[in-house]
Amino acid sequence: MVDSVFRTRSLGTPAEGVKDQYADGKAAKVWEVFIGDKNQRTQNYRDFLVGLLRQKGCYRILDVACGTGVDSIMLLEEGFEVVSVDASDKMLKYALKSRWNRRKEPAFDNWVIEEANWLTLFNDISHLIGEGFDAVICLGNSFAHMPDTFDDQREQRQALANFERCVKPGGLLLIDHRNYDYIIKTGQTPSKCIYYNSQHMTDIKTSVLFVSGKPKIVTMDYIVTLDEENKDPEYISEFRLSYYPHRLTVFRDMLTEIFSDRAKHTIYSDFKPLNQIENPGFYIHVVEKHY
Repeated sequence: MVDSVFRTRSLGTPAEGVKDQYADGKAAKVWEVFIGDKNQRTQNYRDFLVGLLRQKGCYRILDVACGTGVDSIMLLEEGFEVVSVDASDKMLKYALKSRWNRRKEPAFDNWVIEEANWLTLFNDISHLIGEGFDAVICLGNSFAHMPDTFDDQREQRQALANFERCVKPGGLLLIDHRNYDYIIKTGQTPSKCIYYNSQHMTDIKTSVLFVSGKPKIVTMDYIVTLDEENKDPEYISEFRLSYYPHRLTVFRDMLTEIFSDRAKHTIYSDFKPLNQIENPGFYIHVVEKHY
């Protein structure tokens, strides 16, 4: 019983540093079912991301948490040049399969996909960085997968510093996280949100682990019904993921520390200006690196 409560990460380490929570393949297998059909993926998500990148003149994009490749594929289809990395080989195999299936399309034939770890990212992909990317994206609450092992957020800062080194002067970092302030306060995570449009989600059971009075880990048990017409256990997938609960002001200050206070930092809540949405599901940080 104790093991079932505190075993918050799937087993497996694909590279030194960040643990691979997708190593058992459970989450990877149903991930696209969870987030919804990529052809229907919430139009405001596409409009926000693509519109912002085009508005800022971005073309060459580094997706540092590509997972199964959903965001990368969307950007390729919109005409961007994309380099995609992830620490999970279980997730990457779905991106590699998509690239192979569409290899006759020039954009996909040129799509670079590599395994890389955030703690060693700059060295892992040094041969691809050149003068830097127009934008680095880390979306889908991915960054929160990185735990605070030493209780001082040093590894998270190291990862953000690696992201910053990959952004060219004047370029962007787009990074998001769930509204953990709300989750810490209420102990709940909305099962539906503006990011995802899947009709298969049944429930997210959320737990907050406090250590010495401070929120340390948020654990989410996802229950995804694969067939709405069939409630047989064979058609229900359950997987557990754990996250570090980033508070909005602390995360903002950490980004300012990495990029300097000369960088322009804009925060959106569910794709709207900050404070326009009450209790948003996600916060999106857009940091413009100083020249």
